[in-house]
Amino acid sequence: MFTKTIDFSKYSSIKVGQPTEVLMIEEGDTIPADRYLIGGANNLLVSPTPPPLMMLSKDFATIEEKNAFLEIGAAMLTGRIVSYAKKHNIAGFEFCAKLPGTLGGMLAMNAGVKSYEIFNILHSIKIDGLWIEKKNITHGYRFATLGGVATAARFKIQKGFSQTLLEELIALRSNQPHDPSAGSAFKNPKDDYAGRLIEGVGLKGIKKGDMAWSDVHANFLVNLGEGVFEDAKYLIDLAKEEISKKYHIILQEEIKIL
Repeated sequence: MFTKTIDFSKYSSIKVGQPTEVLMIEEGDTIPADRYLIGGANNLLVSPTPPPLMMLSKDFATIEEKNAFLEIGAAMLTGRIVSYAKKHNIAGFEFCAKLPGTLGGMLAMNAGVKSYEIFNILHSIKIDGLWIEKKNITHGYRFATLGGVATAARFKIQKGFSQTLLEELIALRSNQPHDPSAGSAFKNPKDDYAGRLIEGVGLKGIKKGDMAWSDVHANFLVNLGEGVFEDAKYLIDLAKEEISKKYHIILQEEIKIL
């Protein structure tokens, strides 16, 4: 293992943070229990005082077919997974095309688009060195309880990559803002939409410093230039407070605040 300084104002998708020392885990290393594992930082909001961080190195950015399974390392980028699936005519990964980040990040939050989720196609995950089948992992809408560090996952190979489905799923996400963001800020509550609630309390387009609730899609917290953590956190707390008062709904963050 080795350390690497990562500037989260450049590395994270929301472009908020500062240079921070991150421990890089290599193949064969004993993974520390006292550090928070990050991936592509596509759903992270990093504070000025984050916990000790670690990341899987490129040793875990692997993809190969083993018998009837596709085995993918947790550091593999989603875009490369889709490219591999398309090239080898493997079905099921089309929805990953508009979910930036790494496989590990997708597994940790059961990422998805509409009804398509990573756990739908998953067979098993290698957690702390042991392969654990999906049925033994607690998971649901935008969450999974891994109970350790995932370094790889297996998927049953199904042939038939669908370019049509790929294009349909990409179109589903065409209403998202182009400004830097960490994706959906809140999980959708049961039978409702977080974006509708944020708009309903009058916060769509509202700014604090260079952070704002997007005027394109209200559930996206966007950075309009030099956004900082304090302003982002203010807007998140404000939305939760106003929605709780008006709708008696407690929103849960989908974004991870460190």
